[in-house]
Amino acid sequence: MIGIIVPAHNEEHFLDDCIKSLVAAASHEELRGEPVEILIMLDDCSDRSANVAKAHGVHLRACDYRNVGMTRAAGAQLMIERGARWLAFTDADSVVPYAWLAEQISTKADAVCGIVQVDDWSEHPEQVRQRYDALYRPVDDHRHVHGANLGVSSSAYLRAGGFKALAAHEDVHLVEDLQRVNAHIVWTARNGVTTSARKHFRCKEGFGDYLNSLATQTLLG
Repeated sequence: MIGIIVPAHNEEHFLDDCIKSLVAAASHEELRGEPVEILIMLDDCSDRSANVAKAHGVHLRACDYRNVGMTRAAGAQLMIERGARWLAFTDADSVVPYAWLAEQISTKADAVCGIVQVDDWSEHPEQVRQRYDALYRPVDDHRHVHGANLGVSSSAYLRAGGFKALAAHEDVHLVEDLQRVNAHIVWTARNGVTTSARKHFRCKEGFGDYLNSLATQTLLG
């Protein structure tokens, strides 16, 4: 079984598109009918995120960590207990491609780090997009780490010690721990996930915070 874990904190406006893309990816013919379970970790949600998720019949688990590392770790543990051999992670404000899971599994790696892309820059000045494009490397062997596009075998995840209880960069620390235990990691640009460039982000020091920092650098520059 493949387990997909999505942390969500008040994501009613994005979650529907996210889950639809995950359901589609779970039906890819190259998975050969292997069961895929989708788990939405509702972290201290006060909006309609639960109702949106319930409409799709996916697994839900409520928590109040307000800590993305703890939320991802709790979701991973639940999926492992349910028998998942592979754990796939994305974010509630992201949309995965149809071949997302199939591509991860086909690598036969211990972990797969993918890229992200933005299709709506409307909340930022053009200079932010230009600076982002100048700094980002959407190529194979890229070395970017995104919780919005990450897959890992359950055995390698446990060997590395899982996600740390960090409010940010929990994904980077997990990959560093995977490298420490000599896991086979594939860094691919074939399977980009589309994510939000919103200014009002949910995770401090995450992707949204990074984009806002680019805006500040543009003004200073």
